[in-house]
Amino acid sequence: MATPMSWLAFGSKLIYSQFFVRIPYPTSDFSGQTVIVTGSNTGLGLEAVRHLVRLGASRVILAVRTISKGEAAVVNILASTKATKDTLEVWSLDMSDYGSIKAFAARVEKLDRLDAVIQNAGILSSDLKMINGEEAHIVVNLVGAVLLGLLLLPKLRESGKKFRTRTRLSFVGSDVQYIAAFKEANSTGSLFEALNSQEGTDMGDRYPTSKLLLLYAVREIASRSPVTSDSNVIINFMTPGACRSDIFRDDVSWFKNLAKELMLTTFARTTEVGGRTLVDAVRPDLGVEAHGAFLMDCKVAVNGPNVESNKGQELAQRFNAELFPKLEGISPGITKVLR
Repeated sequence: MATPMSWLAFGSKLIYSQFFVRIPYPTSDFSGQTVIVTGSNTGLGLEAVRHLVRLGASRVILAVRTISKGEAAVVNILASTKATKDTLEVWSLDMSDYGSIKAFAARVEKLDRLDAVIQNAGILSSDLKMINGEEAHIVVNLVGAVLLGLLLLPKLRESGKKFRTRTRLSFVGSDVQYIAAFKEANSTGSLFEALNSQEGTDMGDRYPTSKLLLLYAVREIASRSPVTSDSNVIINFMTPGACRSDIFRDDVSWFKNLAKELMLTTFARTTEVGGRTLVDAVRPDLGVEAHGAFLMDCKVAVNGPNVESNKGQELAQRFNAELFPKLEGISPGITKVLR
């Protein structure tokens, strides 16, 4: 298993973040830029789009599973901002379907430019659900997210060169990566086989584990895609903190009945404030110190023992040794974008 932060340390960090940190209102200039936000028909993604159009983005693509819901989100945004309809586009993207992800990326290749991507789509559920033999959190929160990121990286690089700008790719993670137990790591065989087993799965730990594994992957991608003149792309992993988000809609555990209500009413940030953190993670003036970093409260944060301990580093290496060949199987040649 992993080496999680103690609950006392995590609780102290979370309380400080939620009650004593003021998340800055975004003021960066996105004029002329094209930004993609996945999972943007509701919650944090929707609020991030609202901020982006306010900040002057010339083209914001709402990547959503259900087009009608994306179109409803556009109506909502137009009613509350000075944005024009030609600024917003709704594109189909199902993060649980690798074919849909590849088709979306092929469409992105035809864009004139791509300045930033906010990978916000994700799921949290206490139910064990399988998608083509793979556990849903692993498919959506992890493999699908990394697949899309690697497929879009060449376009981000191309745009950086063409427009002499620094492009950005941010994966929305969670601070619960600090406390992920990842008991499946006790397996001596394939980690993916253990994660996809339907026997003895701790669904209470599955969301934190999926985000921890995503952090392992993002750090690996960033290390193999350093910021240079040929790849002027900042790649990071961020947490919006605890927010009143629709991500809890599929959670039917005791958490939903008790802790959720307490958190959402007295503890959590609003979706508007959470949306600020998503936008900050891809702001045009983001510094190179954010590359490969875990961002919390709009600042570079400590990665925690699940990442920095010897066991955490060994586990990351073991996991990535399985993940990247798996991605090659899904999309041959995809990892050639990395050195």
